[in-house]
Amino acid sequence: MGTRCRFALIPAPIARENHCAMLDIRVIRENPSAVQERLRARGGDHWKLVDDVLACDETRRAAETSKQQLQNSRKTISKQIGMLKGKGEDTSAIEAEVRGINDQISKLDAEAELDAARQSELLLNIPNLTHEACPIGSDESANPVVREWGSKPDLVEPKDHVELALKHGLVSWDDGIRTAGSGFVVYRGKGARLERALINFLLDTQSSNGYEEVNVPHLVKRECMEGTGQLPKFEDDMYGTDADENGVNSLFLAPTAEVPVTNLYRDTILTEAELPVKMVAYTPCFRREAGSAGRDNKGIIRMHQFDKVELVQIVHPDHGFEVLEQLTGHAESILQKLGLHYRTIELCTGDIGFSSAKTYDIEVWAPGHGKYLEVSSCSCFTDYQSRRMRLRFKDAEGKNRFPYTLNGSGTALPRLYVALLEQCQQPDGSIRIPEALVPYFGAEEI
Repeated sequence: MGTRCRFALIPAPIARENHCAMLDIRVIRENPSAVQERLRARGGDHWKLVDDVLACDETRRAAETSKQQLQNSRKTISKQIGMLKGKGEDTSAIEAEVRGINDQISKLDAEAELDAARQSELLLNIPNLTHEACPIGSDESANPVVREWGSKPDLVEPKDHVELALKHGLVSWDDGIRTAGSGFVVYRGKGARLERALINFLLDTQSSNGYEEVNVPHLVKRECMEGTGQLPKFEDDMYGTDADENGVNSLFLAPTAEVPVTNLYRDTILTEAELPVKMVAYTPCFRREAGSAGRDNKGIIRMHQFDKVELVQIVHPDHGFEVLEQLTGHAESILQKLGLHYRTIELCTGDIGFSSAKTYDIEVWAPGHGKYLEVSSCSCFTDYQSRRMRLRFKDAEGKNRFPYTLNGSGTALPRLYVALLEQCQQPDGSIRIPEALVPYFGAEEI
């Protein structure tokens, strides 16, 4: 039945029922070299897992074929037993043969189940295939700028957000450390009001763009994290809870609203008329990994807990990349309404996220730091996530198909907070509140 598939690169299997392939196994079977080539463009060794997937697939299918042959034999012999018994003849030897066939079938069932579990675990560890037109490159230096909006504010010796926040008592780092440790902060007074104003402004803006507002749990199941691709690859970066005796966590603090919102449709079958599904949600986000040491960790640019408003769409496969352009525009509209200079880049093959096929990053200018900060990442995941979540829709012909999923920050805090403080600072040290935000904040300046 072929070479038994290798499994050393993959964590121990976790029991799951009827898990779908993450990449279409038919695509891997039909053109494995093309799949490996596109995975190679990402960098790393994920492409090597394709051979292991095919080995598992071969042994599993061979076991299924042998099982069907044995079942046919059993059916034929069972008919013979009935005929012989009708004639009053001894059937004990033939019945013993049937029991032997049953034992072989049980053994093949166990082997096929093991191979299916191994194949599923391998596929969980293989990233999505990038779009054919995705820029080729090994790291962020190969990300092309797609467009820019506005211009950098003309500021003489701009202060960074830390100095501005301390001057006005907006953020307390000491309080954050006292209550939770490094990587956490407390917004106080006008600082807390500004955070709340931004969240409400983001939700209202994206609701007006046609997104249904949803309020979701901040804890998510393990299978939800697997569904959107955070697990198993990024488990060390997550806050897990309820670990069992083997240290396997069953619940996680949500690292992004993408996880609970997209998984609202896990294990469901939509009608084609229900597409597109458009949702927006605010949640705090929790991540252990706070970035490398250095200036990126200064202030509130990288934290273990931060606020974010997330956009999620579930769409017909024919419209996925067209919708990505629209969704990215919805995220960009936030910065335009606030009058903040930004640029949009497309991520190359070596920098794109694990589950994404095509991604745009929106980077807002932070003059106090003299650099652009990523404030939104907008991605089309093709059917990669929907396969992992067993999310389907029934098309006009009654066939169950996998839709495309997309998401994007609409947008993320606190980097938006940082850019607003630094771009809107005035010569006297005050901070101008953008006109669109004034009704939410209740004042024109800090």
